[in-house]
Amino acid sequence: MNKEIIVTVNEDETKVAVLEDKKLMEIYIERSSNQRLVGNIYKGRVENVLPGMQAAFVNIGAAKNAFLYVEDVIAVRDNLKINNILKSGQQIIVQVIKEPTGDKGARVTTRITLPGRYLVLMAQSDHVGVSKRIDGEMERQRVKKIVTDLKPSGMGVVVRTAAENTDEPAIRQDMQLLAKIWSKIKNETGAIVAPALLHRDLGLLHRVIRDLFSAEISRLVINSEYEYEKILELLDTIDPKLKLKVDYDEQKESLEYAGIEPEIKKALKSRVWLKGGAGLVIDQTEALTTIDVNTGKFVGDIDLEATVVDTNLKAVPEIARQLRLRNIGGIIIIDFIDMVQAGHRQQVLNALAEAVKRDKTQVNILGITQLGLVELTRKKERPSLSEMMQKPCPCCQEQGRVLSEETISIQLKNQIIQTAKRTAAATILVEVHPLVAAKLIGKNGVSLRKMERTTGKKIYIRGCTGYQIEQVTVHSF
Repeated sequence: MNKEIIVTVNEDETKVAVLEDKKLMEIYIERSSNQRLVGNIYKGRVENVLPGMQAAFVNIGAAKNAFLYVEDVIAVRDNLKINNILKSGQQIIVQVIKEPTGDKGARVTTRITLPGRYLVLMAQSDHVGVSKRIDGEMERQRVKKIVTDLKPSGMGVVVRTAAENTDEPAIRQDMQLLAKIWSKIKNETGAIVAPALLHRDLGLLHRVIRDLFSAEISRLVINSEYEYEKILELLDTIDPKLKLKVDYDEQKESLEYAGIEPEIKKALKSRVWLKGGAGLVIDQTEALTTIDVNTGKFVGDIDLEATVVDTNLKAVPEIARQLRLRNIGGIIIIDFIDMVQAGHRQQVLNALAEAVKRDKTQVNILGITQLGLVELTRKKERPSLSEMMQKPCPCCQEQGRVLSEETISIQLKNQIIQTAKRTAAATILVEVHPLVAAKLIGKNGVSLRKMERTTGKKIYIRGCTGYQIEQVTVHSF
Protein backbone atom coordinates (compact mmCIF):
# COMPACT_ATOMS: atom_id res chain seq x y z
CA MET A 1 0.00 0.00 0.00
CA ASN A 2 1.27 3.45 -0.96
CA LYS A 3 1.02 5.84 2.01
CA GLU A 4 1.74 9.56 1.80
CA ILE A 5 1.59 12.54 4.14
CA ILE A 6 0.96 16.00 2.68
CA VAL A 7 1.47 19.04 4.91
CA THR A 8 0.28 22.59 4.27
CA VAL A 9 1.54 25.32 6.60
CA ASN A 10 0.40 28.93 6.69
CA GLU A 11 0.24 31.59 9.40
CA ASP A 12 -3.29 30.66 10.48
CA GLU A 13 -3.26 26.88 10.44
CA THR A 14 -1.37 23.68 9.69
CA LYS A 15 -3.14 20.86 7.86
CA VAL A 16 -1.82 17.32 7.62
CA ALA A 17 -3.42 14.88 5.18
CA VAL A 18 -2.75 11.13 5.30
CA LEU A 19 -3.34 9.33 2.00
CA GLU A 20 -3.49 5.60 1.32
CA ASP A 21 -3.25 4.65 -2.36
CA LYS A 22 -3.97 8.32 -3.22
CA LYS A 23 -7.17 8.26 -1.16
CA LEU A 24 -7.61 10.70 1.75
CA MET A 25 -7.96 8.73 4.99
CA GLU A 26 -7.18 11.20 7.78
CA ILE A 27 -6.94 14.97 8.17
CA TYR A 28 -5.38 16.81 11.11
CA ILE A 29 -5.85 20.55 11.63
CA GLU A 30 -4.14 22.83 14.13
CA ARG A 31 -4.94 26.54 14.21
CA SER A 32 -2.84 29.27 15.76
CA SER A 33 -5.98 30.69 17.42
CA ASN A 34 -6.94 27.39 19.07
CA GLN A 35 -4.01 25.63 20.68
CA ARG A 36 -4.39 21.93 21.46
CA LEU A 37 -4.61 20.96 25.14
CA VAL A 38 -4.53 17.15 25.01
CA GLY A 39 -1.22 15.86 26.33
CA ASN A 40 -0.43 19.04 28.27
CA ILE A 41 0.47 18.60 31.94
CA TYR A 42 -0.65 21.17 34.53
CA LYS A 43 -0.36 21.87 38.20
CA GLY A 44 -4.04 22.36 38.93
CA ARG A 45 -6.10 23.46 41.90
CA VAL A 46 -9.23 21.59 42.94
CA GLU A 47 -12.13 24.06 42.88
CA ASN A 48 -15.13 21.86 43.66
CA VAL A 49 -15.57 18.25 44.74
CA LEU A 50 -18.87 16.67 43.67
CA PRO A 51 -19.57 13.50 45.72
CA GLY A 52 -22.85 12.92 43.89
CA MET A 53 -21.04 12.71 40.56
CA GLN A 54 -17.85 11.12 41.93
CA ALA A 55 -15.88 13.86 40.19
CA ALA A 56 -14.14 17.19 40.76
CA PHE A 57 -13.60 20.44 38.90
CA VAL A 58 -9.94 21.41 38.58
CA ASN A 59 -8.67 24.88 37.67
CA ILE A 60 -5.82 24.50 35.14
CA GLY A 61 -5.87 28.12 34.01
CA ALA A 62 -8.16 27.50 31.02
CA ALA A 63 -11.39 29.37 30.26
CA LYS A 64 -13.41 26.54 31.86
CA ASN A 65 -12.44 24.31 34.76
CA ALA A 66 -11.34 20.81 33.82
CA PHE A 67 -13.34 17.73 34.84
CA LEU A 68 -11.69 14.91 36.82
CA TYR A 69 -13.56 11.61 37.27
CA VAL A 70 -12.83 9.43 40.27
CA GLU A 71 -11.56 6.61 38.02
CA ASP A 72 -8.96 9.00 36.58
CA VAL A 73 -7.42 9.60 40.03
CA ILE A 74 -4.38 7.42 40.54
CA ALA A 75 -5.02 6.91 44.27
CA VAL A 76 -8.51 5.49 43.78
CA ARG A 77 -9.33 2.17 45.46
CA ASP A 78 -12.47 0.04 45.48
CA ASN A 79 -15.41 1.90 47.02
CA LEU A 80 -13.25 4.95 47.80
CA LYS A 81 -15.22 8.18 47.39
CA ILE A 82 -13.93 11.25 45.54
CA ASN A 83 -14.34 13.44 48.65
CA ASN A 84 -12.00 11.10 50.55
CA ILE A 85 -9.29 11.60 47.90
CA LEU A 86 -9.54 15.29 46.97
CA LYS A 87 -10.35 18.48 48.86
CA SER A 88 -11.16 21.97 47.58
CA GLY A 89 -8.00 24.04 47.30
CA GLN A 90 -5.75 20.99 46.94
CA GLN A 91 -3.01 21.30 44.30
CA ILE A 92 -2.49 18.29 42.04
CA ILE A 93 -0.66 17.38 38.82
CA VAL A 94 -3.05 16.50 35.99
CA GLN A 95 -2.84 15.79 32.27
CA VAL A 96 -5.48 16.67 29.67
CA ILE A 97 -6.91 13.57 27.97
CA LYS A 98 -9.87 15.16 26.19
CA GLU A 99 -10.26 18.58 24.59
CA PRO A 100 -12.97 20.97 25.85
CA THR A 101 -16.09 20.89 23.70
CA GLY A 102 -19.09 23.20 23.72
CA ASP A 103 -19.92 24.13 27.30
CA LYS A 104 -17.70 21.39 28.73
CA GLY A 105 -14.18 21.94 29.98
CA ALA A 106 -11.29 19.59 29.29
CA ARG A 107 -11.17 16.14 30.87
CA VAL A 108 -8.05 15.44 32.92
CA THR A 109 -6.37 12.54 34.69
CA THR A 110 -3.73 12.18 37.38
CA ARG A 111 -2.30 9.17 35.53
CA ILE A 112 0.47 11.00 33.69
CA THR A 113 1.83 9.50 30.46
CA LEU A 114 4.63 10.79 28.23
CA PRO A 115 4.62 9.46 24.64
CA GLY A 116 7.86 9.07 22.73
CA ARG A 117 8.77 7.61 19.35
CA TYR A 118 8.95 4.01 20.57
CA LEU A 119 7.62 4.10 24.13
CA VAL A 120 4.99 5.62 26.36
CA LEU A 121 6.29 6.31 29.86
CA MET A 122 3.72 5.99 32.67
CA ALA A 123 4.80 8.10 35.62
CA GLN A 124 2.73 6.43 38.36
CA SER A 125 2.75 2.78 37.31
CA ASP A 126 5.09 -0.21 37.33
CA HIS A 127 3.46 -2.03 34.41
CA VAL A 128 5.22 -3.08 31.19
CA GLY A 129 2.98 -3.54 28.15
CA VAL A 130 3.51 -4.17 24.45
CA SER A 131 1.35 -2.88 21.58
CA LYS A 132 -1.00 -5.54 20.22
CA ARG A 133 -0.02 -4.44 16.72
CA ILE A 134 3.48 -5.91 17.15
CA ASP A 135 3.29 -9.35 15.55
CA GLY A 136 5.26 -12.41 16.59
CA GLU A 137 5.74 -13.65 20.16
CA MET A 138 9.56 -13.62 19.88
CA GLU A 139 9.60 -9.94 18.88
CA ARG A 140 7.13 -9.04 21.62
CA GLN A 141 9.27 -10.78 24.24
CA ARG A 142 12.45 -9.13 22.87
CA VAL A 143 11.18 -5.57 23.17
CA LYS A 144 9.51 -6.30 26.50
CA LYS A 145 12.81 -7.54 27.96
CA ILE A 146 14.64 -4.45 26.66
CA VAL A 147 12.26 -1.98 28.30
CA THR A 148 11.98 -4.05 31.51
CA ASP A 149 15.75 -3.81 31.92
CA LEU A 150 15.89 -0.11 30.98
CA LYS A 151 12.87 1.43 32.67
CA PRO A 152 13.30 3.59 35.79
CA SER A 153 12.25 2.00 39.06
CA GLY A 154 8.63 2.65 39.99
CA MET A 155 7.61 3.71 36.49
CA GLY A 156 5.68 1.86 33.79
CA VAL A 157 6.21 1.61 30.05
CA VAL A 158 4.09 0.69 27.03
CA VAL A 159 6.03 -0.33 23.92
CA ARG A 160 4.61 1.35 20.81
CA THR A 161 4.21 -0.32 17.42
CA ALA A 162 7.10 1.71 16.00
CA ALA A 163 9.50 -0.19 18.29
CA GLU A 164 9.04 -3.39 16.28
CA ASN A 165 12.47 -4.52 14.95
CA THR A 166 14.10 -1.42 16.48
CA ASP A 167 17.52 -1.91 18.08
CA GLU A 168 18.20 -1.42 21.78
CA PRO A 169 20.22 1.86 21.52
CA ALA A 170 17.29 3.66 19.85
CA ILE A 171 14.85 2.39 22.48
CA ARG A 172 17.27 3.36 25.26
CA GLN A 173 17.61 6.88 23.85
CA ASP A 174 13.82 7.26 23.79
CA MET A 175 13.55 5.99 27.37
CA GLN A 176 16.23 8.38 28.62
CA LEU A 177 14.58 11.36 26.93
CA LEU A 178 11.17 10.61 28.46
CA ALA A 179 12.67 10.02 31.91
CA LYS A 180 14.50 13.35 31.64
CA ILE A 181 11.26 15.17 30.74
CA TRP A 182 9.46 13.65 33.73
CA SER A 183 12.33 14.52 36.07
CA LYS A 184 12.21 18.13 34.87
CA ILE A 185 8.44 18.29 35.45
CA LYS A 186 8.80 16.97 39.02
CA ASN A 187 11.63 19.35 39.83
CA GLU A 188 9.65 22.39 38.66
CA THR A 189 6.40 21.41 40.37
CA GLY A 190 7.30 22.51 43.89
CA ALA A 191 8.22 26.08 42.95
CA ILE A 192 5.11 26.73 40.85
CA VAL A 193 1.75 27.89 42.20
CA ALA A 194 -1.37 26.38 40.63
CA PRO A 195 -2.88 26.83 38.15
CA ALA A 196 0.17 26.57 35.86
CA LEU A 197 1.36 24.74 32.75
CA LEU A 198 4.18 22.30 33.54
CA HIS A 199 4.66 20.66 30.15
CA ARG A 200 3.25 21.36 26.70
CA ASP A 201 2.90 18.48 24.25
CA LEU A 202 4.53 18.78 20.84
CA GLY A 203 2.86 20.77 18.05
CA LEU A 204 0.98 19.00 15.28
CA LEU A 205 3.89 18.67 12.87
CA HIS A 206 6.23 17.16 15.47
CA ARG A 207 3.49 14.78 16.64
CA VAL A 208 3.03 13.63 13.04
CA ILE A 209 6.76 12.89 12.79
CA ARG A 210 6.69 11.10 16.15
CA ASP A 211 3.47 9.12 15.73
CA LEU A 212 2.77 8.68 11.99
CA PHE A 213 5.98 9.04 9.96
CA SER A 214 7.57 5.60 9.70
CA ALA A 215 9.19 3.28 7.15
CA GLU A 216 5.77 2.35 5.75
CA ILE A 217 5.20 5.96 4.59
CA SER A 218 6.32 6.42 0.97
CA ARG A 219 6.91 10.17 1.26
CA LEU A 220 6.09 13.33 3.18
CA VAL A 221 5.59 16.55 1.20
CA ILE A 222 5.58 19.97 2.90
CA ASN A 223 5.21 23.49 1.50
CA SER A 224 7.20 25.36 4.19
CA GLU A 225 10.98 25.51 3.82
CA TYR A 226 11.36 26.52 7.48
CA GLU A 227 9.35 23.54 8.76
CA TYR A 228 11.08 21.27 6.23
CA GLU A 229 14.46 22.10 7.79
CA LYS A 230 13.05 21.53 11.29
CA ILE A 231 11.75 18.09 10.24
CA LEU A 232 15.18 17.10 8.91
CA GLU A 233 16.78 18.18 12.21
CA LEU A 234 14.23 16.15 14.17
CA LEU A 235 14.80 13.07 12.01
CA ASP A 236 18.54 13.30 12.67
CA THR A 237 17.78 12.13 16.22
CA ILE A 238 14.78 9.89 15.47
CA ASP A 239 15.57 8.03 12.23
CA PRO A 240 17.99 9.62 9.72
CA LYS A 241 16.98 7.14 6.97
CA LEU A 242 13.54 8.77 6.82
CA LYS A 243 15.05 12.09 5.67
CA LEU A 244 15.20 10.67 2.14
CA LYS A 245 11.39 10.47 2.11
CA VAL A 246 10.82 14.17 2.93
CA ASP A 247 10.20 16.60 0.05
CA TYR A 248 9.92 20.38 0.15
CA ASP A 249 7.74 21.79 -2.62
CA GLU A 250 6.63 25.41 -2.38
CA GLN A 251 4.31 24.95 -5.38
CA LYS A 252 2.17 22.57 -3.34
CA GLU A 253 1.12 25.49 -1.18
CA SER A 254 -2.40 24.18 -0.63
CA LEU A 255 -4.01 20.77 -0.32
CA GLU A 256 -6.17 21.77 -3.27
CA TYR A 257 -3.13 21.09 -5.47
CA ALA A 258 -3.40 17.41 -4.58
CA GLY A 259 -7.20 17.36 -4.91
CA ILE A 260 -7.63 17.05 -1.15
CA GLU A 261 -9.64 20.17 -0.30
CA PRO A 262 -12.71 18.94 -2.24
CA GLU A 263 -12.51 15.69 -0.25
CA ILE A 264 -12.50 17.64 3.00
CA LYS A 265 -15.62 19.53 1.87
CA LYS A 266 -17.33 16.22 1.11
CA ALA A 267 -16.46 14.96 4.59
CA LEU A 268 -18.50 17.81 6.08
CA LYS A 269 -21.66 16.63 4.32
CA SER A 270 -24.07 14.08 5.75
CA ARG A 271 -24.43 11.95 2.61
CA VAL A 272 -21.66 9.78 1.18
CA TRP A 273 -22.14 8.02 -2.16
CA LEU A 274 -20.67 4.58 -2.82
CA LYS A 275 -19.76 3.03 -6.15
CA GLY A 276 -22.80 1.57 -7.86
CA GLY A 277 -25.28 4.07 -6.41
CA ALA A 278 -25.61 2.95 -2.77
CA GLY A 279 -24.86 5.42 0.00
CA LEU A 280 -24.38 6.34 3.64
CA VAL A 281 -26.16 8.99 5.68
CA ILE A 282 -24.06 10.15 8.64
CA ASP A 283 -25.69 12.12 11.43
CA GLN A 284 -23.41 13.42 14.18
CA THR A 285 -24.97 14.66 17.42
CA GLU A 286 -23.48 15.46 20.82
CA ALA A 287 -24.66 12.14 22.28
CA LEU A 288 -23.82 9.72 19.45
CA THR A 289 -23.30 9.27 15.71
CA THR A 290 -25.63 7.25 13.49
CA ILE A 291 -24.63 5.82 10.11
CA ASP A 292 -27.46 4.61 7.88
CA VAL A 293 -26.68 2.32 4.93
CA ASN A 294 -29.14 2.37 2.01
CA THR A 295 -29.18 0.83 -1.45
CA GLY A 296 -29.96 4.13 -3.22
CA LYS A 297 -29.84 3.41 -6.96
CA PHE A 298 -28.06 0.07 -6.54
CA VAL A 299 -30.44 -2.77 -7.50
CA GLY A 300 -28.09 -5.77 -7.80
CA ASP A 301 -28.48 -8.59 -10.30
CA ILE A 302 -29.23 -11.81 -8.35
CA ASP A 303 -31.81 -11.60 -5.55
CA LEU A 304 -32.76 -9.27 -2.70
CA GLU A 305 -30.66 -10.93 0.01
CA ALA A 306 -27.58 -11.02 -2.23
CA THR A 307 -28.08 -7.34 -3.13
CA VAL A 308 -28.41 -6.39 0.54
CA VAL A 309 -25.30 -8.32 1.60
CA ASP A 310 -23.31 -6.92 -1.31
CA THR A 311 -24.36 -3.37 -0.44
CA ASN A 312 -23.49 -3.79 3.23
CA LEU A 313 -20.06 -5.26 2.42
CA LYS A 314 -19.33 -2.39 0.02
CA ALA A 315 -20.31 0.07 2.74
CA VAL A 316 -17.93 -1.39 5.36
CA PRO A 317 -14.58 0.01 4.10
CA GLU A 318 -16.14 3.43 3.50
CA ILE A 319 -17.61 3.46 7.02
CA ALA A 320 -14.16 2.67 8.46
CA ARG A 321 -12.67 5.44 6.31
CA GLN A 322 -15.29 8.02 7.34
CA LEU A 323 -14.68 7.29 11.03
CA ARG A 324 -11.01 8.15 10.54
CA LEU A 325 -11.52 11.02 8.10
CA ARG A 326 -14.19 12.79 10.17
CA ASN A 327 -12.50 11.72 13.42
CA ILE A 328 -15.81 10.51 14.82
CA GLY A 329 -15.59 9.53 18.47
CA GLY A 330 -17.89 8.23 21.20
CA ILE A 331 -20.88 5.95 20.61
CA ILE A 332 -21.56 5.00 16.98
CA ILE A 333 -24.64 3.16 15.72
CA ILE A 334 -24.61 1.62 12.23
CA ASP A 335 -27.92 0.72 10.64
CA PHE A 336 -26.98 -1.80 7.95
CA ILE A 337 -29.70 -2.93 5.56
CA ASP A 338 -31.61 -5.80 7.18
CA MET A 339 -30.25 -9.26 6.35
CA VAL A 340 -32.30 -12.41 6.80
CA GLN A 341 -29.53 -14.95 7.38
CA ALA A 342 -27.45 -14.88 10.58
CA GLY A 343 -24.40 -15.98 8.62
CA HIS A 344 -24.62 -12.89 6.42
CA ARG A 345 -24.88 -10.63 9.48
CA GLN A 346 -21.77 -12.23 10.94
CA GLN A 347 -19.98 -11.87 7.60
CA VAL A 348 -20.60 -8.11 7.61
CA LEU A 349 -19.58 -7.84 11.27
CA ASN A 350 -16.32 -9.68 10.56
CA ALA A 351 -15.60 -7.41 7.60
CA LEU A 352 -16.14 -4.35 9.81
CA ALA A 353 -13.78 -5.72 12.48
CA GLU A 354 -11.12 -6.25 9.81
CA ALA A 355 -11.63 -2.77 8.28
CA VAL A 356 -11.14 -0.88 11.56
CA LYS A 357 -7.85 -2.65 12.35
CA ARG A 358 -5.96 0.00 10.36
CA ASP A 359 -7.37 2.74 12.59
CA LYS A 360 -4.73 3.93 15.10
CA THR A 361 -7.52 5.19 17.36
CA GLN A 362 -9.04 2.52 19.59
CA VAL A 363 -12.30 1.07 18.18
CA ASN A 364 -14.47 -1.44 20.08
CA ILE A 365 -17.21 -3.30 18.21
CA LEU A 366 -19.85 -4.20 20.79
CA GLY A 367 -21.99 -6.35 18.49
CA ILE A 368 -25.53 -6.33 17.10
CA THR A 369 -28.38 -5.03 19.24
CA GLN A 370 -31.83 -6.61 19.49
CA LEU A 371 -33.02 -4.11 16.89
CA GLY A 372 -30.38 -5.33 14.43
CA LEU A 373 -28.14 -2.25 14.80
CA VAL A 374 -24.36 -2.53 15.04
CA GLU A 375 -22.99 -0.69 18.06
CA LEU A 376 -19.37 0.39 18.48
CA THR A 377 -17.29 2.98 20.26
CA ARG A 378 -14.27 4.95 19.08
CA LYS A 379 -12.02 6.76 21.51
CA LYS A 380 -12.43 10.54 21.33
CA GLU A 381 -9.17 12.40 21.93
CA ARG A 382 -9.59 15.51 19.77
CA PRO A 383 -12.45 17.45 18.15
CA SER A 384 -14.08 15.95 15.08
CA LEU A 385 -13.58 17.50 11.65
CA SER A 386 -17.03 19.06 11.92
CA GLU A 387 -16.27 20.58 15.34
CA MET A 388 -13.02 22.02 13.97
CA MET A 389 -14.46 23.60 10.83
CA GLN A 390 -18.16 24.20 11.47
CA LYS A 391 -20.57 25.69 13.98
CA PRO A 392 -24.34 25.37 14.60
CA CYS A 393 -26.33 27.25 11.96
CA PRO A 394 -27.77 30.48 13.44
CA CYS A 395 -30.55 30.59 10.83
CA CYS A 396 -32.28 27.27 11.61
CA GLN A 397 -32.32 27.20 15.42
CA GLU A 398 -28.96 25.37 15.34
CA GLN A 399 -30.50 22.28 13.69
CA GLY A 400 -27.87 22.26 10.95
CA ARG A 401 -24.19 23.19 10.73
CA VAL A 402 -22.34 25.76 8.64
CA LEU A 403 -18.69 26.69 8.26
CA SER A 404 -17.43 28.82 11.14
CA GLU A 405 -16.31 32.39 10.50
CA GLU A 406 -12.74 31.33 11.32
CA THR A 407 -12.80 28.55 8.71
CA ILE A 408 -14.27 30.89 6.08
CA SER A 409 -11.75 33.64 6.83
CA ILE A 410 -8.79 31.23 6.50
CA GLN A 411 -10.12 29.87 3.20
CA LEU A 412 -10.87 33.40 1.97
CA LYS A 413 -7.35 34.65 2.77
CA ASN A 414 -5.96 31.95 0.47
CA GLN A 415 -8.52 32.90 -2.19
CA ILE A 416 -7.56 36.59 -1.95
CA ILE A 417 -3.85 35.74 -2.30
CA GLN A 418 -4.53 33.55 -5.35
CA THR A 419 -6.77 36.24 -6.88
CA ALA A 420 -4.02 38.84 -6.37
CA LYS A 421 -1.54 36.62 -8.23
CA ARG A 422 -3.87 36.24 -11.22
CA THR A 423 -4.98 39.85 -11.63
CA ALA A 424 -3.18 43.04 -12.65
CA ALA A 425 -5.86 45.09 -10.86
CA ALA A 426 -4.58 47.27 -8.03
CA THR A 427 -7.58 46.84 -5.73
CA ILE A 428 -9.57 43.89 -4.36
CA LEU A 429 -12.97 44.28 -2.72
CA VAL A 430 -14.30 41.48 -0.50
CA GLU A 431 -17.93 41.43 0.65
CA VAL A 432 -18.76 39.00 3.46
CA HIS A 433 -20.83 38.49 6.59
CA PRO A 434 -19.79 40.97 9.33
CA LEU A 435 -18.38 38.17 11.56
CA VAL A 436 -16.14 36.98 8.74
CA ALA A 437 -15.17 40.58 7.94
CA ALA A 438 -14.00 41.05 11.54
CA LYS A 439 -11.79 37.95 11.28
CA LEU A 440 -10.29 39.10 7.97
CA ILE A 441 -9.52 42.59 9.27
CA GLY A 442 -8.17 41.38 12.62
CA LYS A 443 -7.61 43.37 15.78
CA ASN A 444 -6.70 46.95 14.88
CA GLY A 445 -6.49 45.94 11.21
CA VAL A 446 -3.39 43.74 11.68
CA SER A 447 -4.58 40.84 9.48
CA LEU A 448 -5.71 43.17 6.70
CA ARG A 449 -2.37 44.99 6.59
CA LYS A 450 -0.54 41.63 6.43
CA MET A 451 -2.64 40.60 3.41
CA GLU A 452 -1.92 43.89 1.69
CA ARG A 453 1.82 43.48 2.23
CA THR A 454 1.68 39.88 0.98
CA THR A 455 -0.33 40.66 -2.15
CA GLY A 456 0.92 44.17 -2.94
CA LYS A 457 -2.73 45.16 -3.48
CA LYS A 458 -5.12 47.53 -1.78
CA ILE A 459 -7.78 45.38 -0.11
CA TYR A 460 -11.18 46.56 1.10
CA ILE A 461 -13.28 44.35 3.40
CA ARG A 462 -17.00 45.15 3.53
CA GLY A 463 -19.27 43.51 6.13
CA CYS A 464 -22.73 43.00 4.64
CA THR A 465 -25.51 42.41 7.17
CA GLY A 466 -27.71 40.78 4.53
CA TYR A 467 -25.14 38.06 3.75
CA GLN A 468 -25.39 34.49 5.08
CA ILE A 469 -22.33 33.31 7.03
CA GLU A 470 -20.92 31.33 4.07
CA GLN A 471 -21.76 33.95 1.41
CA VAL A 472 -18.68 35.56 -0.16
CA THR A 473 -18.11 37.96 -3.07
CA VAL A 474 -14.65 38.94 -4.32
CA HIS A 475 -14.15 41.73 -6.89
CA SER A 476 -10.91 43.04 -8.42
CA PHE A 477 -10.82 46.46 -10.11
